[in-house]
Amino acid sequence: MGTFMRQYWIPACLSSELVADGDPVRLMLLCEKLIAFRDSEGRVGIMDHRCPHRCASLFIGRNEESGIRCVYHGWKFDVNGKCVDMPSVPARMDFKERVHAKAYKTYESNGLVWVYMGADQDAPPPRPQIEAAMSPDAEIWCLQRDCNWLQALEGDLDTSHVGFLHVGSLKAEDLDEDHPMRPTVLNRAPEYEVQQSDWGVMYGGYRPNDDGQMSWRVAHYMFPFWTQTPNNRFATRAIARAWVPIDDEHSMLFDITCGTDAGNPAYTSTLKDGTPLFDKIEYQPNTTDWYGRWRSTDSQANDWAIDRDSQRNGTQFTGIPNITMQDQAVTESMGPITDHSFENLAPTDQMIARVRRRALLAARSVAEGKAPAPGVKEPEVFYAARAGSFLHDPKDSLDRAYKTALSKATRWGKEVEAAE
Repeated sequence: MGTFMRQYWIPACLSSELVADGDPVRLMLLCEKLIAFRDSEGRVGIMDHRCPHRCASLFIGRNEESGIRCVYHGWKFDVNGKCVDMPSVPARMDFKERVHAKAYKTYESNGLVWVYMGADQDAPPPRPQIEAAMSPDAEIWCLQRDCNWLQALEGDLDTSHVGFLHVGSLKAEDLDEDHPMRPTVLNRAPEYEVQQSDWGVMYGGYRPNDDGQMSWRVAHYMFPFWTQTPNNRFATRAIARAWVPIDDEHSMLFDITCGTDAGNPAYTSTLKDGTPLFDKIEYQPNTTDWYGRWRSTDSQANDWAIDRDSQRNGTQFTGIPNITMQDQAVTESMGPITDHSFENLAPTDQMIARVRRRALLAARSVAEGKAPAPGVKEPEVFYAARAGSFLHDPKDSLDRAYKTALSKATRWGKEVEAAE
């Protein structure tokens, strides 16, 4: 699976985390210990943290004058890993043109730094066309989760949990009639349609609304570790969430959104009287540790801030006041890597089962040389994915309902790319 993921461009960090000639940042990606830095010209380098000379960490190096200089012997490397100075070696013995740090291709767009970690660094794939990430006005936030990437990702694909984990204590009259979560409160046991797509797997959870229409919550798994979740209005807001593996037991979420949700996206949702439905997430200060970035103040150490009185009196079904921490709690509580043999999957888990099989078969196909990684050479397939909630004629199937909703939706990114 790691080799499979290396076929794709991977979100590495926020642009704001790197300052020209500023401190290098430790990154762990796909179990590799890397550093990221921005040079004097604003270019970004991502490379193995070990100096190719004696393996001292370049994290403690000097980011200066268009390169990172190892403090051990002064060897200096540019953002492409090329050794540009070897001051500890006599000039007649200098061999810097033959020394390269292990560096990866990068590009930067709309507040996000991407890295390509594939074997052929001379031929990176086209840039992905993931709608939310293509908007210059995208909002991006990160969060580290202490569990396997797939375990974290699957929480985004399980729409039946919303009626309990997130809104289990609510009644329909607590919410405005057009609130996207109201149909979930009216009917907490949705039915599903699941189908394979060019970008991965797509599902629609559907339930009758009290106005006679069908409420759809449509979401996606996109190769290799992306989701689009349905907790927003389909027509006016685009979302993409990357669950990037740090290592086997830690993952980094990149949540990217653009557009509007009539002032009511899931994370800032309110009751009818204006009371916030969830608390805001709070972060620990970032540190320079390999696992020190984007960590919540709440974790397993304090039981994710669970309030048993709140759980008992119905303020929050879980007793956990933040919607993201509700997800964090259940996925981390499974352990770093879930033992799936202990599970008993239900009909409402068919999206989970399909995604596991789709990802596994795609990774095997690449490993055996039978087919390229899906979407790598045709990045435009990802642009066809859009998630969210909407109401539609109850007689139509998921495919027809989705195509109709997509035709009416505001889209981002294509016109920006064309202008560039």
